[in-house]
Amino acid sequence: MRITGGQARGIPLALPKGDAVRPATDALRQAVFSSLAARVPGTQFLDLFAGSGAYGLEALSRGAASGVFVERDARTAGFIRQNLAAVCKSLGRDAGGVQVITADATSVALATGPDLVFIDPPYEIIREVGPKLFARLTELLKDKADPLIVFEMPGEIELAPPDWTCVKRLGKGGRQPTACIFRSSRAAP
Repeated sequence: MRITGGQARGIPLALPKGDAVRPATDALRQAVFSSLAARVPGTQFLDLFAGSGAYGLEALSRGAASGVFVERDARTAGFIRQNLAAVCKSLGRDAGGVQVITADATSVALATGPDLVFIDPPYEIIREVGPKLFARLTELLKDKADPLIVFEMPGEIELAPPDWTCVKRLGKGGRQPTACIFRSSRAAP
């Protein structure tokens, strides 16, 4: 597994052994970032259920200014820190403005709202946590002009959160990973 684009393209990402994380595939991440294109540079991101940190690290490689990774498992968060150091070294920058928080993604307290949110929870809890996450994010992002949420889920799951519209779904197949890009219904067209 590697960073697929941007200045840190090709940097390998370290992962815990076993099934502690289910990282987003390189192909799906590449499709997501091709769709986001010019929206990434200069943004602040939030990577919930961060796992390896692949989504947020990809955003940094492609020009995001800052961000927060949230991962509940302390050992896995250590891998994010290791991956962050490798990506920052490749970018020739320090990790200033980037945090790795060991906390539950469904209840972590955040001071400011990001421009771009990545959510990649364990698939078996999506129906339970999805509505709660969108409710919290609606409040957190209320002052942002046009925030986006990228939510990875299997193709057979559909989410229709109030105040959010799925503007694009990447990937195919009922049991295959897909990424839904949600835009706030309050955002200007």
